[in-house]
Amino acid sequence: MVNLPYGVLRAFLTPFLMVLFRPKVTGLRHVPATGPVIIASNHLSFSDSVFMPLVVPRKVTFLAKSEYFTSPGPKGLLKKLTFIALGQVPVDRSGGRRSEAALVTGLKVLSEGNCIGIYPEGTRSPDGRLYKGRTGIVRLAIESGAPIVPVAMFDTDKIQPTGKVVPKIMRVKMIFGEPIYMTGDPTNLQLLRDLTDDLMRKIQQLSGQEYVDIYATRRKAEVDDSEK
Repeated sequence: MVNLPYGVLRAFLTPFLMVLFRPKVTGLRHVPATGPVIIASNHLSFSDSVFMPLVVPRKVTFLAKSEYFTSPGPKGLLKKLTFIALGQVPVDRSGGRRSEAALVTGLKVLSEGNCIGIYPEGTRSPDGRLYKGRTGIVRLAIESGAPIVPVAMFDTDKIQPTGKVVPKIMRVKMIFGEPIYMTGDPTNLQLLRDLTDDLMRKIQQLSGQEYVDIYATRRKAEVDDSEK
């Protein structure tokens, strides 16, 4: 069931999205109308979490970083309310046992027949390229039995670059690929790695991005170090 804030925000934003950004969407039929499903997208901009859910006919719940809900001051409060209205769930994704919280939360949402949105890269691309995927998404798919629908977002980094609040008005494009079912032993780390790499190759085929076989967080750290 769609909660009131999410439903109100969707009703308010959708007409603006359609008129101003004229989304070109391919393959939306691949998203099942009912039942558990994981939508796996590349991640270019904060606005990915707005544009993509607004074109999907059913509610998309993202497992968002808990820091988004705890930022101080009026800006932090606004961010928190926005994420709540978008139907996002706060989880600690910083690794180790904390990552288990994301898995448990995700399994609960999927067990209720809902749709989850995940960015396998774990963070926004620092330069528009596609980076190595985190294996948690495949483990979640195997343990839940939910299919993964790969998605490619286009030009959202131009529409809303990092740090920019007001988006640029231009057309946004999305491609939804065919559902992928993951099977095997969810404790087999090599299997999880191989299946995640396969998923990232599928996203790369849809997006046409250059693929980089390192984590985006590592690349961001390298950039930060070089600027010091």
